[in-house]
Amino acid sequence: MSALICGSMAYDTIMVFHDKFKNHILPEKVHILNVSFLVPSLRREYGGCAGNIAYNMKLLGEQPLIMATVGHDFEPYAQWLGQNSLSSQFIRILDNNYTGQAYITTDEDGNQITAFHPGAMSCSQLNSVPTDQSISIGIVSPDGKDGMQLHAAQFAELGIPFIFDPGQGMPMFDGDELRKFIDQAAWVTVNDYESELMQERTGLSLEQIAGKVEALIITLGGSGSKIYTKGQCITIPAAKPQQLLDPTGCGDAYRAGLLYGLMNDFDWETTGRIASLMGAIKIEHNGTQNHSFDMDDFQQRYFDNFGSSF
Repeated sequence: MSALICGSMAYDTIMVFHDKFKNHILPEKVHILNVSFLVPSLRREYGGCAGNIAYNMKLLGEQPLIMATVGHDFEPYAQWLGQNSLSSQFIRILDNNYTGQAYITTDEDGNQITAFHPGAMSCSQLNSVPTDQSISIGIVSPDGKDGMQLHAAQFAELGIPFIFDPGQGMPMFDGDELRKFIDQAAWVTVNDYESELMQERTGLSLEQIAGKVEALIITLGGSGSKIYTKGQCITIPAAKPQQLLDPTGCGDAYRAGLLYGLMNDFDWETTGRIASLMGAIKIEHNGTQNHSFDMDDFQQRYFDNFGSSF
């Protein structure tokens, strides 16, 4: 049985400005802003929510299937997937588009200026959830708006339970649209800011949202996470990272842990702790797909952090 990962695939171009933006932006002149930043440090990473989630699931020993739309420049990413034994079977290449691109410049204060080109991601509705595969679970993560809505509806029609993970795609949807996702999904996962936005837009409290799904999972960064299920709230402690390098992609690593726990029928306490440890391991590395481990090491770190085994 496999997990179908619906979401974006993107290249992340990450640049570092060795100064502070505030030293070069005049507040009284922002209406005629015209600045240029020298960025001697640059790296290009493989990213996108679907790619990140699938990469982390592979580390946990699963065989996820990525469903996404990408552009004519996807070949280097395809080779990377192949090197990591990740299938490209349901990745559609659109010859007249670029793969999604994020251009991120960070200054010495940790402030970021980001430009994102969705490219082929905007056509994700061209893909359909396959009906002839042994798919036991799915996730609808940030992607093109039409694609997210279509894939959620198809999962529901096929009776395949899925996680709704709106992430940075949350602003695309109004209250009615979000309520429909919640009604279709088996699980909903958001961070603390997204949970506030979801409540505001839907008019539903956390308890009301949790009552419509099997579980509502809210991540709280370094404060751990909370899982609302069956009328109770389970507090999941944060795993301790060895160093804090790059938080980009930690949420995707966490979601891979959720899927792994669900696929292996672990209880929520165990599932949440696995997800927490995945996020901690990711934050120790730059980029979203540059970390690795074997399961023996993972289980030892799980025991060291939580005092139990799974």
